Amino acid sequence: MKKIFSPGNDSAFTSLGLLVLRLWLGLTMFLNHGLEKLSHFGVMSSKFPDPLGIGSAPSLALVTFAETAGALLLAMGLLTRFAALTLVIDLGVAFIMVHKAVTGMGELAFIYSAGYVALFLAGGGRFSLDQALFGKSKSGWPAKASRQ
Repeated sequence: MKKIFSPGNDSAFTSLGLLVLRLWLGLTMFLNHGLEKLSHFGVMSSKFPDPLGIGSAPSLALVTFAETAGALLLAMGLLTRFAALTLVIDLGVAFIMVHKAVTGMGELAFIYSAGYVALFLAGGGRFSLDQALFGKSKSGWPAKASRQ
């Protein structure tokens, strides 16, 4: 389990890049998509697309969770891989089932997905809460990145 949440063994510049990517994609998703769904949940719940056949309100609830909680966790670098996975699933469903993989309509979902897949694979990096919680050595100090 620790390997799943481990922030990785990255250089400072790699970790800085991951921090920028996490903040950029996480906060953009939260502010431009998640916050709107959260604040207008009642209005949107009856008309929201239901691509999985579970109902409009449950579909909206899952999307809202990914685009608010997942996006904020990602920005903080807390449970980064889990957060990225929720967003990959969210946008994968949006791209394939809602936008029908039409490039013009689903391009934004497709591009966001690329960043979230990269963060799922790479983890949060050194500058994350994952590092503070899961990246410690046996002595209790943060683990140092190995030189490659």
